[in-house]
Amino acid sequence: MKIESVELRYLRVPLKAPFETSFGRFSVKDCVFVTVFSDGVKGYGESVAFPAPYYNEETTETVWHVLESFLIPQLTGKEVNTPADVSALLAPVRRNYMAISSIEAAVWDCYCKQNRISLADALGGKKQVIEVGVSIGIEPTVDLVLKNVERFVEQGYKRMKVKIKPGFDVRLVEAIRKRFGDGLPLMADANSAYTLRDIDTLKQLDDYGLMMIEQPLAHDDIIDHAVLQKQLRTPICLDESIHSVEDARKAIELGSCRIMNIKVGRVGGLTNARNIHDICMRHGIPVWCGGMFELGVGRAHNIALSSLPNFTMPGDTSASNRYWEQDIVEPAVEFFRPGMLAVPDGHGIGYEVNYKALDRLTIRKSVS
Repeated sequence: MKIESVELRYLRVPLKAPFETSFGRFSVKDCVFVTVFSDGVKGYGESVAFPAPYYNEETTETVWHVLESFLIPQLTGKEVNTPADVSALLAPVRRNYMAISSIEAAVWDCYCKQNRISLADALGGKKQVIEVGVSIGIEPTVDLVLKNVERFVEQGYKRMKVKIKPGFDVRLVEAIRKRFGDGLPLMADANSAYTLRDIDTLKQLDDYGLMMIEQPLAHDDIIDHAVLQKQLRTPICLDESIHSVEDARKAIELGSCRIMNIKVGRVGGLTNARNIHDICMRHGIPVWCGGMFELGVGRAHNIALSSLPNFTMPGDTSASNRYWEQDIVEPAVEFFRPGMLAVPDGHGIGYEVNYKALDRLTIRKSVS
């Protein structure tokens, strides 16, 4: 396939309710929406970078700049035999994984549509359905978190992830266990809020039967996590620390985690995500797909990725109505039964873009 042109849109989408983590509170989602054109076919991708560099060093504006100034010129007019070629073509660009991922995802979608296959099939996924978990942000009180947990339990979500930070951790988890019992699949996500000085607090979480503690220590660390994992019964899951297959290999060899979260944007695209999945499977490390407030296009890519066999834990691929009054895809991403999503078998991502909604949310647009 020849990449003929690329359209960028800057979208601003209000969340249904504010969402807070240890590194910030969000009430809107800004993102760069990418459309790749090839031989009359459109492929869609979506950047997951935030407006501020708090999750990682990328922002919505840097993604736009890197796409417009470096990535699109590198790809436009080029012949791409498979989407995996994109990683090689963009190899001179260091990091900027979320920018790379957004255009690589669009190439995958376009390629699959041209070849009349689903994205899941192209990636090698075999599942027809996936289980879905939900991420619950920090609230002013424990009671408010409990109300959110209750609401999502009633909706059928298969796993609860609660955000924690120092001073809002053990007491929260204890309250959830007391209210909902030990049978509730529960994990805690720290978003790098702790250090080894907090080890006594983190060890207290061992008493509550958590599935995992996600990224308790520094965002770029795999050394101290290995030290911590040796002292915890609860599995550590790495998120922000893993950007490449090499990061995954080193973390596994060091014993830094027992579970890994794979986010397509964080690792530079679906090709790298699949490769990390494969190395984790070879070493017996289960994986799950993390979420970054994706709209329907990014969510569809996550669903397809989650159809691979080593995604054995419910991911953050929640339904559209978790965050949005109206999504940009048709049909909306919806449960076909509580806590379960069907893996689309249509060509490409399996969803159509609602251009009326897309136009309403577009702040600016550029075509190269």
